[in-house]
Amino acid sequence: MTTIDDLPLANLAVKTDADGIVTVTLNRASKRNALDAATIEELVTLFSLLPRAGARAVVLRAEGEHFCAGLDLVEHLHEERTAADFMHVCLRWHEAFNKMEYSGVPIIAALKGAVVGGGLELASSAHVRVADASTYFALPEGQRGLFTGGGATIRVSDLVGKARMIDMMLTGRIYRGEEAVQVGLCQYLVEDSEAKALELARAAAQNPPLSNFAICSAISHMQNMSALDAAYAEAVVAGVVNTQADARGRLEAFANKTAARVKPV
Repeated sequence: MTTIDDLPLANLAVKTDADGIVTVTLNRASKRNALDAATIEELVTLFSLLPRAGARAVVLRAEGEHFCAGLDLVEHLHEERTAADFMHVCLRWHEAFNKMEYSGVPIIAALKGAVVGGGLELASSAHVRVADASTYFALPEGQRGLFTGGGATIRVSDLVGKARMIDMMLTGRIYRGEEAVQVGLCQYLVEDSEAKALELARAAAQNPPLSNFAICSAISHMQNMSALDAAYAEAVVAGVVNTQADARGRLEAFANKTAARVKPV
């Protein structure tokens, strides 16, 4: 099987530590990490492999001052794409971001600077988003004569609601700081987003892989179902996960009162 080290990556950098924490770095700082077609293909390839390569958790970060400024508009301008051409571009974005959301491997995004347009679509494909004081979120497609094509109508509207997303696109509204946390664009606001993201990744990696797989794939699948079908699917997944061998020792520790208690710090 192809290994992570064998992948011919130019716009992404990947590092794996001894605990199975994979750090994926967006590596186009001179372009504010804008997503061109080549970067999307690298995301498809990488996140197709990671779940089968023993990754326990992923930290998604970026070089430079900005996480991601979205679609590479210069490439888009020069390509002079037809409607059909751009439809296929969008489908590859969906492929990449679906590979992330449904991977079954926890992805923690360490955000900074611009998380704009397609950059927000990328961030919303992660399972946890950690922002710092420099982070700002926007969907400026309306002002640029564009429309979202990488899943914002699915994921961003799920995070903030339809009305807020429409407002962001129509008016160019920018969210940052505590307001961004309150509306659901990120779950954490800290001084050092990368350090916090790594801390969270290490915590998630302590869970049994099967539990993480269910959390980071089944929940998204269930949201696509009717309530009745989701209830059935939840019962099936719980049947599999809650009887796994890795859970028994943890349950015994709880019964013996040796497990850590759930309590506020």
